[in-house]
Amino acid sequence: MTRLLRLLLLALVLALLAGSGAAAWASSPPDVVRDPQPYVPPARTIVQVEGDSANGFTITHFDGTQTSPPTDSETIAECNEYDAHIDRVRCRVGARTWMKAWAGFKETTLYYRFRG
Repeated sequence: MTRLLRLLLLALVLALLAGSGAAAWASSPPDVVRDPQPYVPPARTIVQVEGDSANGFTITHFDGTQTSPPTDSETIAECNEYDAHIDRVRCRVGARTWMKAWAGFKETTLYYRFRG
């Protein structure tokens, strides 16, 4: 008899827990609050990078403006105008670093645009 009483008591406790859990779940706020306005990025947000280091990059911003930094050869020509050798080397390294960064950024924007 005591075993039956224990089972009934356990069933009652489980039923109460399940009922209170369902009520709490139903009354909880949604996980994601929807904003009535869609997100609009800042106007200068880069949305596309086209080109390569040899022919130059074209950078398109969210507001539709485009900028084109100098090509690799133009940048190296400007670097050669420095008098000191160390300044020319520093300028070339900086220019190559920027060109590699733009190429990497181009790949990143393509990845995020087409990943779905």
